[in-house]
Amino acid sequence: MAQMYYEKDADLSLLAGKTIGIIGYGSQGHAHALNLKDSGMNVMVGLYKGSNSWSKAEEAGLQVAEVAEVAQKADVMMVLVPDMRQRDVYNESIAPHLDPSKALMFAHGFSIHFKMIVPPPDVDVMMIAPKAPGHRMREIFTRGMGVPSLLAIYQDASGKARDLALAYGAGVGSGRAGILETTFKEETETDLFGEQSVLCGGITSLIKTAFETLVEAGYQPEVAYFECMHEVKLIVDLLYQGGMAYMRYSVSDTAEYGDYSRGPRVVDDHVRETMQNVLKEIQSGEFAREWIAENDEGLQRFRTSRQEAAEHPIEKVGKELRDMMPWLQQTI
Repeated sequence: MAQMYYEKDADLSLLAGKTIGIIGYGSQGHAHALNLKDSGMNVMVGLYKGSNSWSKAEEAGLQVAEVAEVAQKADVMMVLVPDMRQRDVYNESIAPHLDPSKALMFAHGFSIHFKMIVPPPDVDVMMIAPKAPGHRMREIFTRGMGVPSLLAIYQDASGKARDLALAYGAGVGSGRAGILETTFKEETETDLFGEQSVLCGGITSLIKTAFETLVEAGYQPEVAYFECMHEVKLIVDLLYQGGMAYMRYSVSDTAEYGDYSRGPRVVDDHVRETMQNVLKEIQSGEFAREWIAENDEGLQRFRTSRQEAAEHPIEKVGKELRDMMPWLQQTI
């Protein structure tokens, strides 16, 4: 049975008098920093000189300094810059200031698990990984609730790493929803697999292929968009609220029968085999090596893929239809 922790299991006083350095102020960074500040913690934000986020953080009432200065002053550092920037930021600005009195934290295990960052053995290394985008995490917190987080301990040099991580998790609001213990390996590999096979790669490829199938068969692109893209949110919201059974209860019997009888033909054993191969590439480090090499080589293939995806007909049709529905922006 998975180990879950809640506010009652956390001792926020462990962070009292300590300085928490939030390295980065993007989607996750701003939510962590502001939630911790509202929880009474002493927070510093570490950015590079000239960052567009510098003034935003200051306007939010946060103390801001360059990363090296934050690394010097902070007792706990949460690294929230993008995965592929973490190695350079760590080597240049954080590592020189690490000592056994400090703790290093991450919200995703990529850099640690794939050895892009190798901290000294006398430093606590932990993870609190909120399971929501930063803007949602912040919104939920301001409403008196929280989003779940994953907790993992990579190094427990002090013997207090878990307690400190739980206090941090409670500080960002996750103790209100639940903090699930895992490992850096499990979080990293399942996170990448979920993104690639379902949340990003799987669902976008399924939508695009279904859209193309209908348009190639002579149906109007606008109708294809509504059926294959627009209504996805309606189904996902039902799944999010009550699981598959609740979704099936909420749709028509015709839709439910189509789910049972045709879904397994679309996502068949061939797809399962492909998913297994995708997982093996993650587990072996093949994907990580490929992504690191892509960054080192200038992201040419990545940018080409991004441009091709942006030019797909579903994006043009979708923009025209969404422009007719301005209320959609209020539901995000």
